Amino acid sequence: MTKSNSVFAQKINVDSLLTVAVKETNQDRNYESALKKTQLGMKLAPDYLDFYLLTGRIYQLTNVKDSARYYYKYVIGKNPVYEDAFAYLINMDIEDKNYADAMITVDKAIEAHPGKKDFRYKKLAIYELQGEKEKSETYLKEMQAMYPKDSDFKLHYFIADSRLKSDRIGVNYNFTTFDRSGYGPWHFGSLQYIRQRNWGSAIARINYSKRFADGQSVIDGIQYEAEAYLFTGKKSYSYIGGGYSSDPVFPKLRLGYSFFHNFNKGWEADLGVRYIDTDDTNFATAVVGVGKYLGSYWLNLRSYFQFDNSTVYPAFTLTTRYYFNTRFDYLTLIAGYGTSPDERTTIGQIEQRLSLDSFRIGGGYYRLFGDHYVTGLQISVNDQEYTPGSKQIETEIALMFQYQF
Repeated sequence: MTKSNSVFAQKINVDSLLTVAVKETNQDRNYESALKKTQLGMKLAPDYLDFYLLTGRIYQLTNVKDSARYYYKYVIGKNPVYEDAFAYLINMDIEDKNYADAMITVDKAIEAHPGKKDFRYKKLAIYELQGEKEKSETYLKEMQAMYPKDSDFKLHYFIADSRLKSDRIGVNYNFTTFDRSGYGPWHFGSLQYIRQRNWGSAIARINYSKRFADGQSVIDGIQYEAEAYLFTGKKSYSYIGGGYSSDPVFPKLRLGYSFFHNFNKGWEADLGVRYIDTDDTNFATAVVGVGKYLGSYWLNLRSYFQFDNSTVYPAFTLTTRYYFNTRFDYLTLIAGYGTSPDERTTIGQIEQRLSLDSFRIGGGYYRLFGDHYVTGLQISVNDQEYTPGSKQIETEIALMFQYQF
């Protein structure tokens, strides 16, 4: 055998040795035997860094972490192209709550692999684990600028922003006209206060509704509402809401609860219930929703299944948003069928509208001016059946203004 053939055979043997060691580590979990093979491999091929990396992995799996760190750092020092060495070392330091060391390593990983988003996610995770909310938000803004179509960064940013301390006061006004002679218009206004903290947000709201027919006011009233969005985990939160009114233009009692969970890759889902109590009846509604962030877009389909007198009345709402710089800056398009208990301007007629067809479409634009002024304009058209076989077109203009401080 020639010298070159001998070297080639040795290389094949070393590769085979590594293959067996990997199998014993990952499948057989025979760490003692695998470690002997990696140590032999390092002697036979001292420049073959895969043996050093696997040795570090074996020490990590057997909880000999100081040795694991030594071999990971050795691999990184020799050749930072090894992404796994960075990943294993970062994860081990995070597990041991050595966040300062983890941050040093993740910065080196980003420098060596600037196009690898996984390391940028790790840096975000370290900020969040340390409770560095402002640094986390600043970093998320940088990542949004770098990866504007990354739905996970956008979702993380919106969640982080909703945990920052802020207060808002605002007014809403809705004006609804009807193409039916002698009917309408409707006026609906609300005054609200929103308190946002690390635990979530609380909302107090007073609604006023006044409806006209044949040029005269026919009914009006006030409703009092309280709502809260409470974080229940890093990827979940709950909505709790209730409203009360002694005026027949509103239901006597409105209650609601929903649980929201954010999954990976921009997916989210919610499951909830609504309860309406009027002078004549009461009924419950099951709510199921699914949403998806696609870059700067957010798509959400929410279904309502309303149970009244042993009959189920469905309603569906499809919402599309295109976000710009913040969660307050977006264009929206909405389409839906049926009447749901989440529609404030028509909730006073929900009992009459449940069994009637309704097809609606609308669009709006919302924008944050400076750091304080949140504004919005939305227009919608509803093809509403008001008695079986008879329809009217309802056109609604909604204005919103909030001051954030």
